[in-house]
Amino acid sequence: MSHKIRFVSLLALLMAATVSISQAKEKNAPPSQKIAKGSKVFIAPISDGYDTYLKDAIASKKVPVEVVANREQADYEITGTAESQKAGAAKKIIMGNWHSREEASITLSNIKSGEVVWAYSVHEESSTHGKRSSAESCAKHLKEAIEKE
Repeated sequence: MSHKIRFVSLLALLMAATVSISQAKEKNAPPSQKIAKGSKVFIAPISDGYDTYLKDAIASKKVPVEVVANREQADYEITGTAESQKAGAAKKIIMGNWHSREEASITLSNIKSGEVVWAYSVHEESSTHGKRSSAESCAKHLKEAIEKE
């Protein structure tokens, strides 16, 4: 990946994280409106196929929502950004660490009103399972937000 593309990707991730963090108190923003169990959720495409990891994580963590393939059928939409950085030679040699660095930021928006009802950002410096780990963290916190209600 060229330095220019990497810089643009990092800039986009930082902008999305800034928006998410400003909307999220601590890491996990309390829902600004109740997210009903069984709500239909559309997951928009996210860079590097992260949306696939997120769909799998929502299923494996048993998040009480129905993921739909068509945005028109959904009550909510998940959008976000994600970046994965594999361990470089220095990290492997000096630290003996082969795990990747993962960052992801997602938002759940009400499709009808456009309101962001929940946001979450995750940063894992040494992720054992890569994108899967950060997606599972997002799914776990979404489940907690829905079940609080």
